[in-house]
Amino acid sequence: MDVIAVLVKASLNPDVIRVEPDGSIDVKSIPLKISDIDRNAVEEAVRLKQKLGWKLIAVSVATWGPISARMKDLKLAVQEALAKGVDEAIVVADDSITPGDQLTTAHAIKTALEREGVRPKLILAGEATIDEVSSQVPGRLAALLGYNYISFARRLEVEGGKVIAERDLEDYVEVVEAPLPAVVSVTQEINDPRPPTLLQIRRAARKPVKTVTSSELGGLEKPRRRILEVRGIQVKRKQVILEGDSLEEIAEKLIEALVKEGVLRL
Repeated sequence: MDVIAVLVKASLNPDVIRVEPDGSIDVKSIPLKISDIDRNAVEEAVRLKQKLGWKLIAVSVATWGPISARMKDLKLAVQEALAKGVDEAIVVADDSITPGDQLTTAHAIKTALEREGVRPKLILAGEATIDEVSSQVPGRLAALLGYNYISFARRLEVEGGKVIAERDLEDYVEVVEAPLPAVVSVTQEINDPRPPTLLQIRRAARKPVKTVTSSELGGLEKPRRRILEVRGIQVKRKQVILEGDSLEEIAEKLIEALVKEGVLRL
């Protein structure tokens, strides 16, 4: 049976990031959630699965550790994908590749698929993840697999052994096609993800999830970057109060202040 794979990442939740008074951020204290655009990728993969009758597999690589503390959040992200219509999942979870980088993640996905004997005809991914927004993993994975690659797809069809995509390039839209197998990254505009029903959520608990470590995969790329520090950008207001006897006088003082700061040039 032909297979579609969809990439699912348990990303740092940007809604609950806490910046300390000194500007530092404790990454380990930030909970994980399924990356928002991955929900669009899962929804599109389910749509294609229903149309084509192919099997749908989710692949997830834990990029934030320690795994012992993160496993619950990782499982919840994968379970959400299963509840939405994914048939089974492969999860790579190992502290030796956390915190990961884009090359490590792409290599882990490739190795996990090969270990399980899965060669998807189509791989879908979000255009970027909500924590690092690099947009690199889908392209790197395509290069490692030797697949064709289409990025930023806002509309997608598969027919006649090829994928046809409408790409959003900000200033214009283009329609491209590529023979399968292919990797496609999608934008949030491609669909509106449907929430799973209670029955789907209950069924998801019975779907197979294969969790593997780096030692089981063997020969994984080690992360080439080290995160020394994560800091939040702090914006401090000058809190300048302009006073005057008229709006015109206050406006003149505002212009003078902006010129002094270099915001305006007369």
